[in-house]
Amino acid sequence: MEHAQLGTCGLRVSRLALGCMTYGAKAWRPWVLEEAEAVPLIRAAFDAGITFFDTADMYSRGVSEEILGRVWPELAPRDRLVIATKVCQPMSDFPNDRGLSRKHILESIDRSLKRLGTDYIDLYQIHRFDPLTPLEETLEALDDVVRAGKALYVGASSMYSWQFMKALGLQRQHGWARFVSMQNHLNLIYREEEREMMPLCRSEGVGIIPWSPLARGRLTRPSGETTLRTDTDDFGKTLYSAEVETAIAAAVQRVAEARGVTMAQVALAWVLAQPGVTAPIIGVSKPKHLDDAVAALELTLSDDELAALAAPYRPQPVKGHG
Repeated sequence: MEHAQLGTCGLRVSRLALGCMTYGAKAWRPWVLEEAEAVPLIRAAFDAGITFFDTADMYSRGVSEEILGRVWPELAPRDRLVIATKVCQPMSDFPNDRGLSRKHILESIDRSLKRLGTDYIDLYQIHRFDPLTPLEETLEALDDVVRAGKALYVGASSMYSWQFMKALGLQRQHGWARFVSMQNHLNLIYREEEREMMPLCRSEGVGIIPWSPLARGRLTRPSGETTLRTDTDDFGKTLYSAEVETAIAAAVQRVAEARGVTMAQVALAWVLAQPGVTAPIIGVSKPKHLDDAVAALELTLSDDELAALAAPYRPQPVKGHG
């Protein structure tokens, strides 16, 4: 497994990150795998060379962090792993148990550390932008988290480019811990990030770790085929439309058939080939998903193939910031 520098910071991560939203409690989402099913897949990912694990406090309301916290000590010493988690989304019905206020950040980091069974988090990320909290309050609280040694680096996720640049400017102005990564929405079906966010990240030396690189599975099979997750993932239904999906999935299928590989390998290889991308976040609910992801690292697409894959895309509204 290759490793790459996360932007211009000193942290090196495996070229694939294992996304842990898939693991937790079915009571939260019906397609989630519970611990007995999840642990063998996490172990297999580590055995394949993945040392970068991404979760969030809101995934199964903390259960995803708890599962990762129980399994990682079996894999390797703590210093050989990169553990990332996120804060912002509601954790209960209480009004202060959400967002990016100083109160919520400082309480949430301690809860995540306990669930993860670790003294520090390698990459602590804000899980979207909070328009209700002054940005300065959020950034200063994150800086305090780093200075306390509870997190080594801080990162951000989907937001508008002007919001991200404002945050980077304030961090630079005040000498606060700087965002070293952007976890944004990028795949062949959704490429609006190419307009501003991707060039901004490259310019500022920010590592890019895209979420949903396979469009929640839509790029792994012919258009029209569905799964339990496709049918029950309400958030996913807001991100993609059949009109956009059909032509792009067909292009992926043509390249895959010509190469004798799977659609998943082609779609992920495209993301890996995009300038500035450090480590796409992959979801693994079956061993085949992991096999395809690792194989994509060895698949180099030609210029003609890249052009054929990109050709069907049409601009669309910004999505995924919620």
